[in-house]
Amino acid sequence: MRRIPTLLLLLLTLAAMPAHAAEDLVSGLSTDLIQIRSDFTGTDIVVFGAIETFDPGTPAEDRDIVVVIRGPEVPRVVRRRDRVFGLWVTRRQIPFTGLPGYYFIASTRPLDLVASADTLERFELGPSRLTADTDVPASPEEIAQFHAATVRTLTREQLYWENTNSIEFLSRSLFRARIPVPSTVPSGEYRAEVYLFHGGTVVSAQSTPLFVDKTGFERELYDFSNEAPFSYGLVAVFMSGALGWLGFALFRPRG
Repeated sequence: MRRIPTLLLLLLTLAAMPAHAAEDLVSGLSTDLIQIRSDFTGTDIVVFGAIETFDPGTPAEDRDIVVVIRGPEVPRVVRRRDRVFGLWVTRRQIPFTGLPGYYFIASTRPLDLVASADTLERFELGPSRLTADTDVPASPEEIAQFHAATVRTLTREQLYWENTNSIEFLSRSLFRARIPVPSTVPSGEYRAEVYLFHGGTVVSAQSTPLFVDKTGFERELYDFSNEAPFSYGLVAVFMSGALGWLGFALFRPRG
């Protein structure tokens, strides 16, 4: 059975809420476009919002905010290497599709205190709960091991973040969260999702698009490599050979 996309699940949840509950949460982004240039070293964006109809009588511990940034899906191939006669050899590999190329989650408390495990898995809240597809026959245990290895790699590359207790409340209803965007993020359309939980149940949610795009020479080079990969490869080989010959001509010993 195919998994339900998170955005569709979010829409279904909103449709099932009472009419007044869908207006409880209002959120926005400090910017909806990040442009990557040659000097781009990363940046921060801010997700901010307000709980418009927050009931002062509701206990604070029953109210939680979760902010998620999901990047475009990027195929990943996970390889397992074993040592054979002193050499490291790839013995097994599993390709995954459906994983976001960037994933950030912030919350007011640790996620296991915000909602039940079933709810967290349903909305894919947390890097370890992200689902992925593969067409390679393998046991569920092996797929889980390779999936966990993928998440660890993306976390080490600072493309996956989980930051609990990091949402700042400016008042009882106003909040904000700061999201790091490293220079290695993939370009494409992102989604900023904000969830309002009461007593472990989603009572309101919003999804806002965010775009990351390359500009200038990087954009032209990216388009060239995707639209004409064969020509791009020939140019790369030619430039590599030309630079190698130029280096030899400049620095060769003079007799």
